[in-house]
Amino acid sequence: MYHYTAIVTCLAVALHFFFALQVARARAVYGVKLPAITGNPDFERIYRIQMNTLEWMPIFLPSLWLFAIYVGDAAAAAVGAIWVIGRIVYFIGYREAVAKRSPGFAIQALACVILWVGAIGGAVWRLVHA
Repeated sequence: MYHYTAIVTCLAVALHFFFALQVARARAVYGVKLPAITGNPDFERIYRIQMNTLEWMPIFLPSLWLFAIYVGDAAAAAVGAIWVIGRIVYFIGYREAVAKRSPGFAIQALACVILWVGAIGGAVWRLVHA
């Protein structure tokens, strides 16, 4: 069973939901009416946080689960938790200024690379040693 990986998956989904709520809140605060996605730089940064997270989910989630299957549940959850932390750091930085988004982006991107390389390595290892 992959209980730890499931918990991290739920945390990632909850974080994305939180970001979606922040976009709705920012629309009200900055007066950006639907369907607009531009008009206020502060709103645009909050919107990009949510959208960038959404863009990374198809990279993160399959890599997380394949890593869990081929390497291990606890290790996948640990690296997945680092991804979640990276997204939080990204949110905190990017919310303030575009220039402050890089540390969080780097953390989450590195976590994804580790998950993907581990998943592909584990799959190849099992294929070769089957």
